[in-house]
Amino acid sequence: MSKEQFDLKQAIIEAIPNDQAVYPNIPVYTALQESEDLIVWCIPDKDRLIKASLDWLLAEDLPLRTGALRYIQSQWQKEYKSVKDAQKEWKQQSPRAFQLRDNLLHDFFHAYFRFPDLYARTQKIAEGDSNADMIQDLSDLAALGKANPEPLLAISFDETQLDAAAETSEQMAVLLANANGDKLTNNDLRLLRDKAYTHMKEAVDEIRRCGQYVFWKDEQRMKGYVSQYYKKQAAKAAKAKAAKAKVKA
Repeated sequence: MSKEQFDLKQAIIEAIPNDQAVYPNIPVYTALQESEDLIVWCIPDKDRLIKASLDWLLAEDLPLRTGALRYIQSQWQKEYKSVKDAQKEWKQQSPRAFQLRDNLLHDFFHAYFRFPDLYARTQKIAEGDSNADMIQDLSDLAALGKANPEPLLAISFDETQLDAAAETSEQMAVLLANANGDKLTNNDLRLLRDKAYTHMKEAVDEIRRCGQYVFWKDEQRMKGYVSQYYKKQAAKAAKAKAAKAKVKA
């Protein structure tokens, strides 16, 4: 159902300018639940809200906007989790890859000591110590070793390490790309999620604004037009401020 709702809203959501996309400062699933609560809450107040200038089409469209956000949030969470999993795997595997690179450099410097050109090429490979450098180093060392095996064999070097270096380089390149995925800042899917949130928030904010105007003296009805999340956050902040002032006193 959410996928169908997103499909219906996709063009409108994508058309929202990037600089107008709002990054949620509330947990998205909390915002979704509050929106769904508002959908039910505002129905009995339809006539009074319309009299207060609410475009009722916003209320009728809110379920669609909410469903669209729920779908794209789920897609974003899948990608976010896959990136986090890749980052965790990188932290587990990269130390061994760096160690392999360091061991190979140690062997190459010794084996190629009396071969100025090979030694200089090994020195060049050893420059830089970033993740990307390590991946490229393993590939370069594998190629250099396979093209110049005699000095390595003379020090009883295990040639299978060259294949291991090439394979590790390929594997770590894929893993790093997934882990970088990209710091999740300029991610297109995240931006689409922000736009979907913006679209839903537009309707929620307007319905709440009119509801608060109409029911400003009716506490029982007013509570349905106020974000309980923000209300709790404000109460916590006030409590913390009071406690801090008490300590200073």
